[in-house]
Amino acid sequence: MRILLTGSSGFIGGRLREALQAAGHEPICAGRRPDGSGCRFVAADFAGPPPRWSEHLDGVDAVVNTVGIFRETPGARFADLHVAGPVALFEACAAAGVRRVVQLSALGADDEAESGFHRSKHAADRRLLALPLDACVVMPSLVFGEGGASSAAFLTWASLPVLPLPAGGRQAIQPVHVDEVVAALVVLIEAPPGRWRGRRIALVGPEPTTLAAYLQGLRAGLGLAPARTVTVPAPLMAAVAAAGTGLLDRDAWRMLQRGNTADAQDLTTLIGGPPRPVAAFVPHELAPALRTKAEAGWTVPLLRLALATLWLVTAWVSLFVFPRDESLALLARSGVPEALRLPALFGAAGLDAVFGVATLWPGRHRRLWALQAALVLGYSAVIGVALPEFWAHPYGPLTKNLPILALLVLLWARDR
Repeated sequence: MRILLTGSSGFIGGRLREALQAAGHEPICAGRRPDGSGCRFVAADFAGPPPRWSEHLDGVDAVVNTVGIFRETPGARFADLHVAGPVALFEACAAAGVRRVVQLSALGADDEAESGFHRSKHAADRRLLALPLDACVVMPSLVFGEGGASSAAFLTWASLPVLPLPAGGRQAIQPVHVDEVVAALVVLIEAPPGRWRGRRIALVGPEPTTLAAYLQGLRAGLGLAPARTVTVPAPLMAAVAAAGTGLLDRDAWRMLQRGNTADAQDLTTLIGGPPRPVAAFVPHELAPALRTKAEAGWTVPLLRLALATLWLVTAWVSLFVFPRDESLALLARSGVPEALRLPALFGAAGLDAVFGVATLWPGRHRRLWALQAALVLGYSAVIGVALPEFWAHPYGPLTKNLPILALLVLLWARDR
């Protein structure tokens, strides 16, 4: 079959493309840029003007839309990516007589939806099922799989020494593995005409669980012992979600509170057996690598926070706490000319403050870590020679630079 696939570079779309190719189909990858898979590419950006789909649908047997975003950005809005873009494609499919259309939606995209994510998905689903097409809507629950952004976030959460649970973690969810979502999509694409027409198909795990049990299950898969938990009160969680700075923003918190469960029968029918439970989500052979990555998800930010605090506190103490006369005296003993001592003090403190702020800035910072290491080495060399008594100081102001340098080497290596 010749299949037009949108979102072919995404978490689910990329796996679906590989599965279709393995099954002998010919996927046509539609997206903003080629995904590097070598499949025939069609330039199509749902956030911009729609392409002339009629030029790309000739000879196409099926269309699968997997485009989706969980949060809006200035250049990516639900109204464009979830509604206007897909609807234009669906209507072009109806005009071109495409045999099969499958829409990847989300469990909870229904008449009671409260979040912008769910409402926008539901609008496109409703329009698709109203068209004269052999179409169906696939509605997965929380999807787990290696390489997924939300999966990585949940693994990091699960690997914490103590698990913070919003409102006690009693929310009902029913996670499903990405491999079973992809397998179900392939069956739907290949199904006999009319077999699933007009259906909204829930793709969920074998049975409902709670957020708390899901996190403990992921811990077990990573090879970690059960963790202690702490309840985050619902009002506090709502305030954190309103700030939109973590895994759960306002919409995600609403969706979690509502619950996300359904009957697993459709998925069982599609894949020929019950879906795997949470306990089988993490492959045994991948557990050590995934555990290391998950723990780095919170240990590295913690180390960066500690390093930033060190630089910022040092700057504050240098400027406002430690007696300035004593600082200038130390600079004098280090060989700094009198005219340059005050500028040197302010300059060093300012550089410390800049390093502290830059350390907190998101992204990779190999040059920053190298510059910080060079400065620490420079400070250590000057002080070690000009002020040798600090080698024997009981607080170890020079020897403490060794773990700081080791931390900078670690951050430099990880940012590769």
